[in-house]
Amino acid sequence: MKKMLLLCCTIAFLSACSEKQNDQAGREHDEQFKKVDTVISTTTPEHIHDHSDTTTKAMDNSKTYYVKISTSFGDMVVKLYNETPQHRDNFLKLAKQGYYNDLLFHRVMKEFMIQGGDPQSRNAAPNARLGMGGPDYKIPAEIKPGFYHKKGALAAARQADQVNPQKMSSGSQFYIVQGKKSSPAELDQISRAYGTQFSPEAKEIYSTIGGTPFLDGSYTVFGEVVKGLEVIDKIAAVKTNADDRPLEDVKMTVTVIEE
Repeated sequence: MKKMLLLCCTIAFLSACSEKQNDQAGREHDEQFKKVDTVISTTTPEHIHDHSDTTTKAMDNSKTYYVKISTSFGDMVVKLYNETPQHRDNFLKLAKQGYYNDLLFHRVMKEFMIQGGDPQSRNAAPNARLGMGGPDYKIPAEIKPGFYHKKGALAAARQADQVNPQKMSSGSQFYIVQGKKSSPAELDQISRAYGTQFSPEAKEIYSTIGGTPFLDGSYTVFGEVVKGLEVIDKIAAVKTNADDRPLEDVKMTVTVIEE
């Protein structure tokens, strides 16, 4: 059974749509919102991350940091946001340690996202249930206005609100958004369901670039793919099992791009 998250929001959405059962757009988004329960980490450690121990030296906030996520489908170059320093520094630390190397994109959903970063996925058996691994800490939420779940957004996975009301992030699991384009009517529907107010900039992004707007305000977006967006589409198109795990392993190698 898929792990649940944002259950209350999903119920609210279903209630809002009950009077519009003949609205095709409503039905399509109903199905899309049901996918939200997969963007989670089921790690349980309670230790909260101490920003001071993330790296061996202080990060320069005037510098832009990039990482490369390499797969058999190609490379993605990701820009990390300085406005989310704890997530940035943690990701850089783990990448430099080689933590992510040979881990899997263990959960893949077309028109939604690709998720990885579970250390238990390294050399995992084909029938292994994944998504429960991670380091022994969580990272406090750094949810910033203006950082949208557009296509290519790098965001932190986390446990559901019921057990994690502070929206703290997994210490290692992340997802990269594929999503799809949303019409103005669909964005209005999301606003009514979730109480999210989309700026003109956000509306333009979601109608032209696409993404998963219903996740805005609930997860920390801490970077974006600036090169290799097509790799997301290739990975998202692979065949998966009932748990959304690719039938053929999609391994990653993450390296810091040194300037």
